[in-house]
Formats: sequence, structure tokens, C-alpha cells
Amino acid sequence: MLPLSSSRRSFLQATTSAAVAGGFLSALPVARAAHAGGNDTLKVGLVGCGGRGTGAAVDTLKADANVKLVAMADLFGDRLQDSLKSLKTNGAVASRVDVAAERQFVGFDAFKQLLETNVDVVLLATPPHFRPMHLKAAIEAGKHVFAEKPVAVDAPGIRSVLATCEEAKKKNLSVVSGLCLRNHFGIRELAARIADGAIGKIHTMQASDYRGALWQKPREKDWTDMHYQLRNWYYYTWLSGDFNVEQHIHFLDVCAWLKGNQYPIAAVGMGGRQFRTGAEFGNIYDHHSVVYEYEDGTKFYSFTRQIPNCWGDMSARFVGSDGVAEVREKKDGVNIKGSKQNWVFQGEDNNIYVTEHQEMYAALRAGKVINHGEHMSKSTLLAILGRMATYTGKRITWDQAMNSQEDLSPAKYEWGPAPEAEIAIPGVTKFR
Repeated sequence: MLPLSSSRRSFLQATTSAAVAGGFLSALPVARAAHAGGNDTLKVGLVGCGGRGTGAAVDTLKADANVKLVAMADLFGDRLQDSLKSLKTNGAVASRVDVAAERQFVGFDAFKQLLETNVDVVLLATPPHFRPMHLKAAIEAGKHVFAEKPVAVDAPGIRSVLATCEEAKKKNLSVVSGLCLRNHFGIRELAARIADGAIGKIHTMQASDYRGALWQKPREKDWTDMHYQLRNWYYYTWLSGDFNVEQHIHFLDVCAWLKGNQYPIAAVGMGGRQFRTGAEFGNIYDHHSVVYEYEDGTKFYSFTRQIPNCWGDMSARFVGSDGVAEVREKKDGVNIKGSKQNWVFQGEDNNIYVTEHQEMYAALRAGKVINHGEHMSKSTLLAILGRMATYTGKRITWDQAMNSQEDLSPAKYEWGPAPEAEIAIPGVTKFR
């Protein structure tokens, strides 16, 4: 193993520091300065009480002993109550769950009601479609935010999030991303070594996310179309962005990060519905294959599939002029094989879901904030660009994607009609 160079040492100090957490860090005093002290209790509100939201609440409570969950909001009352019951019976965090009935909000405006309470930090974990509007409202209300990935499902949403994160900087409010692989100590070390030249100049990258089928909720008699789609949000592009946006974004983000936070200039791809052929699967695909083009000639190959009884793999691979690096979800899965060094990460196997919250609170208690706005927005657009390419069958540039006018929002947010679940057909579906 090579000794740490000064550049790699500096990189590691920057990326593993609890105060920096790999993002923008402000040295200005926190807007809610009374909560900067190490022993002050921070009040947290949860928006989106599904499985990921409940998990995020557990993670945030585990991350800091002086944090309390005091408010919850969700579209559905039963989902909120199920989440609250789960949290209250979790011995590791139950003592700091204090969500009185008057701080339990249900419906399309539930997030607005939650933001009127005295919470300091808001966890946003609804379906991705709602992230831009919820983030904007939270920053306008003066709250620090943890925002689950992805942060939008279309380009107007991306532009909104970028603008909101600039406002957060002006107001000295944290915006912390749920792109949790950036918190993995092994991948941070790998990023540092690649930045230090361990595999030379990267010319090829591959991101793979092959997994099986996921949940689906049967329709009940009293559900309207909107109710049904929101209960099965994963299968509707306007709500999830399609699964290459909703889930594959993790490894797409890792590739952009280890490429030096650089993003491609264009993409070409193919995809479709081989297994998800029924109406119960909405209008998303079950496989996507995308080739991203970089200005320097680098090719980035992205493959993702969700079909049962097939081979599974979740990984990223980087081929450089002097070696190969790999990120894979297994023991010894973060490694380098090259002419300059062979290396396998053997450090702490940290809980990446807790680490992201620990670093947020450590920064706030040090009187600093974190803003992940740029990379969480651009990595979301990276995934959306891939979907645009697979849906249309066209070569789509980064600038085209960023400036797209396609807005997937419904005409109204109410319990009634829902957007038509039109299935994209390459060569027929138009880029907008």
C-alpha cells in the first residue's frame, strides 16, 4: 500500500470530517443559533411515514442523543399511525418519540401544517415527486432539511431544487442528501485514492443494479385512481421517476463522484417492460441500459433491471489507465487492482444511514451547516437523463435534459382522477 500523499490526506480529512460531510460547509453562525450547542435538544419533524421515512426517523434518533421526533405528516392516516407505532416500540429510540395527536398531520397539506410547528429539522421521505415543493416550503419556513434521494422526477423539479438550495445557503440552513453511499468510509477512502491517481485517468465506468421484484398493493374498493397511484407510487413515473431514478441513482451518483463530481454531456439508451406487463405495474420499465458520454471521451455504462428469478448484482467499476477499482456490496468489495497499488478497504463497516444524520447534527452543533444541493440535484438529473434516453430512444444531451420543459405534475392534488399512466415507446415517445 502506498503511503498517504498530502493531496489524499487532505481529501480524506475533508470527506470524513463530521463538520464537512463531503458538501458545502458554512462557517457562519447557524440561523437557529440557540440550537448550536452540544446539549440543546433539536426537534425533528418527519414528512412521509412509509418504510423509508420510518427508517430515516430511527436513523436520525440513533445519530444524536439530544434529538426528539415531535411531529409527523403523511398523505395517509393509517401509514402515519403504523409508523408511529413502530417507532414507539423500537427500544433504541422510543423514549425520544413525542408526537402528540395535535402534531400528527394527514393529507396533501400535511407538510404545510408540520412546518408551522417549532421543529428545527425536517426529514423529507415522501415519493420523490413531492421533494421539490416540500424542500422549497421547508427552507422558506427556516428549517434544516434531510432530503431523501432522488430529489425530483423531472427537469423543472431539478431547477426548483437547485434554486431552493441556493436560498438555503443564503439563509444558512442545512440541506443534507440521502445519497448514503457517499457516507461509506470505504468508498470515501477509494475516492481519495482515485483522486490521488491510484488507477490513473478513468476512461470507462460501469454501474449495475440488478435485483428482483418489489412490493405492489392490490386495489381496494373505496380507492380513487389518485388514491391507488399514491399507494403504489413506485410504479408511476410522475411519482417515482421510474426505478432507475428512484433506486439506481445510488450507483450512478457513486460513479459521478469518483469521476471527480463530473457529469456527462449526453446519453443513449434502451429499456422496456418484459416482466412488468400488467396494469398493476403502472407505466415504469423493468430494465434500462444507458451509455453516458463524457466530454473527455470517458464512457459510462449503466445497467439496471428489476425482474424476479434473475442474477443479482449491485456494483460500480472504474477502469483507468493504471488499474481498476471496484465497489461491490460484499466483504472486501471496495478495492483497487493496479500497476501503482493493490488495495482492499479493511476499515470500519459504518452504518451509512446513521452516519449521514450524525454528520448533519455534528455540523449544526458546531455552528456550521451542510449543503449537498449541487450533487444531489445533478445526480438526480443524471438518472433522469438516462430515463429520457430509454423512453425516447434518442441521444439526449445534458443541456437538453436540464432545460427540458416536461413537467410530470398532475393537474390537481386531490382524491379523484390521476395522471394517465402512458407507457413510453422508444421511437414514438417525444422528448419534451
